[in-house]
Amino acid sequence: MAIKVSAVIVNYNTKEILRDCLKNLQKNFPSLEIIVVDNNSPDSSADMVSDKFPEVALLALKKNIGLAAGNNTGLKKASGDYVLFLGSDAFPEAGAIEKLVSYLDKNPDVGIAVGEVRLRDGRLDGDTHRGFPTPWVAFTHFSGLENLFPRSRLFGGYFLRYKNLRAIHDIDLCTSHFMLTRKKVFDEVGYWDEDYFVYGEDVDFCWRVKKAGWRIVFVPGAKVVHYKGVSVGIRAETQDITKATRQTKRKMILETTQAMLKFYKKHYQGKVYTPFILLGIRALSLFRSLKVRLMN
Repeated sequence: MAIKVSAVIVNYNTKEILRDCLKNLQKNFPSLEIIVVDNNSPDSSADMVSDKFPEVALLALKKNIGLAAGNNTGLKKASGDYVLFLGSDAFPEAGAIEKLVSYLDKNPDVGIAVGEVRLRDGRLDGDTHRGFPTPWVAFTHFSGLENLFPRSRLFGGYFLRYKNLRAIHDIDLCTSHFMLTRKKVFDEVGYWDEDYFVYGEDVDFCWRVKKAGWRIVFVPGAKVVHYKGVSVGIRAETQDITKATRQTKRKMILETTQAMLKFYKKHYQGKVYTPFILLGIRALSLFRSLKVRLMN
């Protein structure tokens, strides 16, 4: 029987949570092709998958190549018409994947469907429901205007909080922690940009998808619990369960602004305001670099 959906999970050092993720998938979605790309995790994640889940396709890499390159590695092995990019710390509820598949089946102009991704405390994971970081949108977000006027179309363009979360609607971008994508989209726009190690790869990919004329759609009711940031270790939401080392945390903090620089240089090069944006990002990078130096 032809495979409808392939799930690609890029893992780094989240053995226990990855184990629970795979159990959840096998329980709720038995027909799923599952591909785990392990980025040379020091916690024996690859051995756990090999021992406990022999039916899962395991690609155990000899070095950490990052998230974008890891996604591409898994994508090349995927057999399904649809590819679900999933974080090892994301847990779709029963019926969530089928709901997205049904929507894509009925809407051929939609290239990516994303579900209702919520954090452990029940809040919507804003990074899965976003607008593009245009200069104005980035300014309203980092200046705090968005938090002052979260329901405003003018000031709330980063997390799109003014949109009705109970209704299906278009968004600009989501993360690869729960993203169902038509495989043929990659034939048109290309693979994930491996210049991004982690962070920014999803913004870049969604930008190219929308530019090519595909829609990206939020589908409420396709529910997922996302622990968020377990592998990188710098999110407040998962400080109680992360096993990221101090070295990893430092690297991830610096990667946040490096991703911004890459995106603006790639997609906004030549704009009159770009030098000012890059200057602001470098200032933010300096601030975060100082923060890294003060870390214990």
